[in-house]
Amino acid sequence: MRRPELDQMLTTMLASQPEVSDLNFTVDRPPQVEAYGDLKPVIIDPPIEKLTPFQIETIALNIIGDNLWHIEDLLRHGSCDASYALSDKARFRVNIFSQRGNYSIVCRQLNAVIPTLEQLKFPPILKEIPREKTGLVLVTGATGSGKSTTLAAILNEINHHKPVHIVTLEDPVEYLHTHDKATFNQRELGIDFDSYANGLRAALRQAPKVILVGEMRDQDTVKIALSAAETGHLVLSTLHTINAGETVNRILGMFEPEEQEQIRIRLADSLRWVVSQRLVPKIEGGRFALLEIMGSNLRTQESIRLGESEGKTFYEIIEASYPFGWRNFDQTCIEAYDRGAITEETALLYCTKRSIISRAIDNLKKARGEQTSNLNTLRMKAGAHGATAEAPPILKIK
Repeated sequence: MRRPELDQMLTTMLASQPEVSDLNFTVDRPPQVEAYGDLKPVIIDPPIEKLTPFQIETIALNIIGDNLWHIEDLLRHGSCDASYALSDKARFRVNIFSQRGNYSIVCRQLNAVIPTLEQLKFPPILKEIPREKTGLVLVTGATGSGKSTTLAAILNEINHHKPVHIVTLEDPVEYLHTHDKATFNQRELGIDFDSYANGLRAALRQAPKVILVGEMRDQDTVKIALSAAETGHLVLSTLHTINAGETVNRILGMFEPEEQEQIRIRLADSLRWVVSQRLVPKIEGGRFALLEIMGSNLRTQESIRLGESEGKTFYEIIEASYPFGWRNFDQTCIEAYDRGAITEETALLYCTKRSIISRAIDNLKKARGEQTSNLNTLRMKAGAHGATAEAPPILKIK
C-alpha cells in the first residue's frame, strides 16, 4: 500500500459516518471508525474483510515515514505517538502499538478549526483562565474527554487578545494555531525535543509568557512547571485524573513523602485553576461535556497545604463556591439534566455522589409535577382470603 492509496482509504473512512472521532486498524478486523462512541466497520474499494499484519505494518510505515525517533520508540517501548496530515482535509493524532505480536493503529481526528469557548458552550467562568498572568492551570480527564480541545480554545482566546509569546510542547502537535496578536512556536515531542522535562527547561530560555505542556508525566516535569509558574509564566497542562481533588493527590503522589510538604506549599501558591472533564451522551445525539471547575482561594490553598479534612474537602469547597461560577460534577449533572441535555440514567452514571444526584432529580421532578416513584401502580384486588394488593413482579404485598 502506497501513500496515495492510504489517503484514499482514510478519506473513505471519514466519509462513511457523521462525526467520526477515531479510525481503528486491528488485525483480523475490517477498517473501523468510531462515531458517537460506537465502532462501526467501513466498506472500502477494494473490500477488506479482515486486515492482515502486513497491511497494518504498511499503514504504520506510511504514517511514520522516515522519523527514526518514532521507529525506535515503537521497537523499544511497544508504542509510539505520531501525527498525520491528509492533505488539506484532516489531521490525525496517531498511536501505533504492539499487541499479541502484531501492530494496531488508532487515528484520532483533529479539528481543523479551533473552537471558541462560546462555541463549546462552556460556563462563562472559564473566560477567567485566559486573563491569568502567571500560575498553573490544569485540564484533566480520561483519554478522549476533550482536554486538548479545551486547552486549544483557551490558547485561542489568548491569541486574539494578548500580544505575547506562546510556546507549546505537544505529543504530537494537534491544533495548528495561526499568529494573531500572539506569536506561537509549537514544538513536537520526538521531532523538536526529546522529553517534556528537557523541552520545558529549554522553553524557560525562549522568553515565553505562556507555556503549554502536553502532559505532566513525571516529577521532573512537575517541578520545572512549578518553577515556571513561580517565575512569571502562565503554564497550562493536562493530567489523567477524574476530578479536582484527585488531580492534587496525583501530583503529590509523584513525590517521596519527605518532598511532599514543600510541593504542597509550592502547589498551593501556584495552582490557579483545575478543570476536569467527562464526555457523556446527549439525548439528541452527540456528546456533552460535563465540567468540574475549581479555582484558587484561601480554602483551596489551605486544603492543598494541610490536606483534606472533614468540612474541608475539595468537593465541599467547590460546592460552596457555586455562586462564584465553580461547580463540581454533581452540580453540572443536575444543570444538564434540568436543561434536558442528558437523561436521568446518564446523570446517575457519570456523577460523583449518586445519592445526592438521585435526591436532586426527585426534587426537580416534584417541581415539574412528574412522578418520582412507581407506588401509584399498586392496586387492590379480591383474593381467596380477603383483599390483597397487586404490585409489579418485583414487589409483592400480601
